[in-house]
Order: sequence, then structure tokens, then C-alpha cells
Amino acid sequence: MPGLSRRQFVSRVGALAALWSMAPAALGGRLASAQRAPEEPPSTLTGTILRKEGPANSYRTLAAGPGEEYLPRLDILRTAPSSTRADSRRSLLYLGHLSDMHVIDAQSPCRIEPMIVQDHATWASAFHPQDPLTVHVTAAMVKSFADNSTSPVTGAPLGAAVVTGDSADMHSHLELRWYIDVLDGVPVTSNSGSPTEFEGVQAWRDAEWAYRPDDPSGGAFGDHGFPRLPDLLTQAISRPVESVGLPVPWYAVYGNHDTLLLGAFGLSPQMHAMAVGPEKSHTLAATSTSILAGYAATSSSLQRLLDAWGVRSGTRPGFRGVTADRRRYLFEQREFMAEHFTTTETPGPVGHGFTQHNLDSGETWWTADVTPHVRLIGLDTCNAVAGADGAVPATQFEWLRGQLERARSENTLVLVLTHHNSMTLENRARRPGSMERLHGAEEFIDLLASHPVVVAWLNGHTHQNQILAHRRGDGGFWEITTASCIDFPQQQQTVEIVDNRDGTLSLFSTVLDHASPATPGPSGGYLDLASRSRELAANDWAENPLMRRGSALDRNTELLLPAPFDTETITDASLEQQHLRERARLLVHEQRRAGR
Repeated sequence: MPGLSRRQFVSRVGALAALWSMAPAALGGRLASAQRAPEEPPSTLTGTILRKEGPANSYRTLAAGPGEEYLPRLDILRTAPSSTRADSRRSLLYLGHLSDMHVIDAQSPCRIEPMIVQDHATWASAFHPQDPLTVHVTAAMVKSFADNSTSPVTGAPLGAAVVTGDSADMHSHLELRWYIDVLDGVPVTSNSGSPTEFEGVQAWRDAEWAYRPDDPSGGAFGDHGFPRLPDLLTQAISRPVESVGLPVPWYAVYGNHDTLLLGAFGLSPQMHAMAVGPEKSHTLAATSTSILAGYAATSSSLQRLLDAWGVRSGTRPGFRGVTADRRRYLFEQREFMAEHFTTTETPGPVGHGFTQHNLDSGETWWTADVTPHVRLIGLDTCNAVAGADGAVPATQFEWLRGQLERARSENTLVLVLTHHNSMTLENRARRPGSMERLHGAEEFIDLLASHPVVVAWLNGHTHQNQILAHRRGDGGFWEITTASCIDFPQQQQTVEIVDNRDGTLSLFSTVLDHASPATPGPSGGYLDLASRSRELAANDWAENPLMRRGSALDRNTELLLPAPFDTETITDASLEQQHLRERARLLVHEQRRAGR
């Protein structure tokens, strides 16, 4: 099938040059050179980062390991694929997938870090030794996507990116802003409260249960050999993090941490007061009897008022004074969507999937066509009542059914985006009096599998690389879960939809480490601090951090499935035009990045 003619190429380049305010000759030359075979980008195909061997319960550093090739998976196709498919394949979309960034304001008074004293394994998400470094890790991951903006399989340009939730860790407006700004390429200084002093448990000697990098001795982190790093907290808050920004439009959905406090608790008056107030707890008793006691007593309006007054009065033991900061306020549900409209024009889009209709109606789900042939459907599987796991409300479920029917009638491929995965979609908690049905994983999978245009379901939540096949009849779809930016291995992924032009599609999943060295350096720059975060995360003794890497079949894979319709209806010319537009966008991003 013919592609663009020379005249059409020149015409398209002229239009793109006008759109991006570039000279047509310069853009044309760069686009032509960009279509040549690229150098292999630095992904886990070329090298991995592994934990060194050592005694159990000892602190271990990381080292560079060998790369991992793509492993074909035939769970859905159930037949040997064509051995010549690589000769004719073409890219329909090369996409970035981020999830569970957990951007943290580690000095926020509304954090409940001391809960790990009660049970480190159960409350592990309340405190991590790497909490002050999440902005640095997110920026390093963004750089990795920018560095991998060309497909290692087809050479196609990156076309879009998606974020499948848990972006702001503790419902803080500051955390929400930091995550959006880092993805947009806006500099962020990950500090709040005092402009010069770190005011948090990791700087306080009486919080012996925490990892205190100035002197970790005396507590469990010291016993496990965590290093003394006296400059770490100052380095974390003293410099702006200059993110390169994602080079492509990105789209977002809710995670449970974007819906409830710590992804599980409703927002009470005392929590709102604590977040912006002048005190921060550092003991289990203070946290459990003040911040969380009000949650347990939400049926009593008097109790809630007394708790809120206690936060402001400064009369309770187990708290230390900190600098109050109004920017730390806890956002409400619609504010999460609204904040995505405060964004840079590029990479866009304004709203990042959410539209004015979402703001007006309160609906938290959306659809967007990222190419003429691929549609994203973003859902909100979070349970706003209580609990970390999710479900799909009937209203949203029926809306999804209609969207899938529409996509099938239009021969449009669909990627479904949620935060929760099929292992965590059974939370049936409802408010008293609510009659709306909540659909679980089995019904959700059946709905997706009954519409062959659905080729993949992208999600997160469990902080682990995992890929599952969901078969139906002669076809099915792939469920692709990515790891997180907070827990080891701190990896994300790209997914490319490839037409093999033989009646099959291949989805290539490629795992990315963030763009920092395996061994942290002394500079205090954001890449060295991101590297330090990964090393600290790899030494979590309460669980097996290596488990989150998944098996080799959950990382770099070629996931084959039958094409749901005759893909020859997708012309080469339309794909070339799409890729020209995507390459032009990447070139503009490179120019802006070089001009900094």
C-alpha cells in the first residue's frame, strides 16, 4: 500500500513547520534524517540494574547487569507466529506508560509515617527512607522516556504517554502540582514549610524508628546497615529539579492515593487542619490517637470539631512545631481534575484527558483519540468510600460498553486505562443508601474480552511488573501492569502496537529504568539523588523488593494476538503522516531541551 508521495511529504512538512514555527527546509532535513535507523536507546534491552549479592538483612548496593531481549508470548495467539513478521511490520502507536509515581511532600504534617512502628509490613507505604527524593525520581523517569523517544523495534517516534494513577501520594495540593510540573518540564523545588530547614521525622533524633540519614544508628534502619548520608536532606530540598519534561502529550486517570488519604482513608476535618498547620507528629501514639482517631469517629461531628481544634491548639504530646504552609492543603476529588488544566501548552493536552464536561458533570472518566486508529479510554476504578482496592460502578460500566461498541463500529483499536488491576478490582464498599452496583474483575474482563478492538488494558497499583493474558474464543487482550517509581525496581515501561500485516498484532512491552546511574554519585544533582532513592528502595527488609521486578515474561515481551479487523484499511500514507507529526513534535522538544 503506497505511502506519502514526495509532494505530499513536502506539503505536510510545510504545514508542520508553520504549526511549530520552524523553517520548512530545516524541519524537512531533520525529519528525513530522523527516519533513518536510530541508535539503540538506553533501556533494559541494553542493560539492567540489579542488587548485589550479600548476607540476608544486610544493606546492599546496586550494579549494572546484562540487558534482556524480547520474549514472545503466545498465550492468546496459540499458534506459531510467522517467522518473517519482522520484515513487514509497521508501528501503529509507540506509547509511554507511567504509574504509581507517588510524589511525596515528606515534610507534610498530614503524613502518618509513625504507623510503621505498629507493623512495618502492613504500613510500609506510610514511610519510606527515600520519601524526600520522589520528585528527583520522577524527573529521572521523565528523562528516560525522553531518551527512549524512538522505538527500539520499528524506529517509530513516541506518540503519547499515559499515567495510570497514584501520582500524589498523600492528597497534598503540593504533591499534585509537583507531579504535573515535572511531567510538563517545569522546574520544581521539592520543599515546603521552612525555606532552609528540613522539618520532618528524618531530621529528628527522637524519631528513632525512622531512617535518619544524618545518623541512622539506634533504630531498625541502622541495624540493617543503612548508610550515614549527612547531606542527603539538604540536597533533597535545596535545588530546583530541572525536569526535561515529557516530549509527548500525556493523559491521566485517578489512583486510590489521588482519591483517599494514603489511598484508604476519607478526608476528615482534623486531617485538613493538620495538613496546613504548624505541628507534625513523630510518635505512634500521637498519630493514631489524633490524626486517625478522628477517622474512626467520623459519625460524631463534635469529635471531628474537637480533633480539628486540637490540631490548631498545639496542646498534644508527640508533636513538634513546623512551619505552616497553606500550599499543603488536601485537594478534593474535582480539584484533581481541575489542576490538570493548569498546565503548559506543550506537551499538552490541556486537561490531560479530562475535559470541561468532566469538570461540569463530575464524571471522572474520559476517552481520547491519540491517533486516527487508536483510542484511549480512561476509567476511574477507585472506591471513594474506603479501602485501597477498587471496582467499576454500573454507570461507568455501561458508559464503557457504549464506547467499546462505538470503537468496534469504527474499526478503532482501544487501550483501556485504569489504576487497579484484575487482582485488586473487588472493593464493594458503598455509602449507606447507595444502590449502584459495583462490578468486579470478572465482569470487567468479560466486557473487554467481548470487544476484540480492545488490545490491551494498562494499569498499576501493585507496584509490580506483571503481564496477564485474557483469552476469549480465538482472541483476547493483554493486561499490562507496570511497577512504580517509589518501590524497587522503580521502573516504568513503553508499549508499542505493531501491525505484522499477516492478520496478527504484536504489543512490545519495554521496561525502562529511570535515567540515573546504578551507583549514586556525590554531586547532589537530581540524577544522583534518584539513584540513591533506588538503592534505598532495594533494601526494604519488610518484603522482597526483587519480587516487584516480575518474571522475565512480565518485562520485555512481544505479546501476540489476532488483529480484530482487516488492518489493511489503515493506509501507509495515514501512518506516515502520523509519524511525521510525531517526529516534528519530538524535534521541537529536543530544540527546547537544548536551549535550556
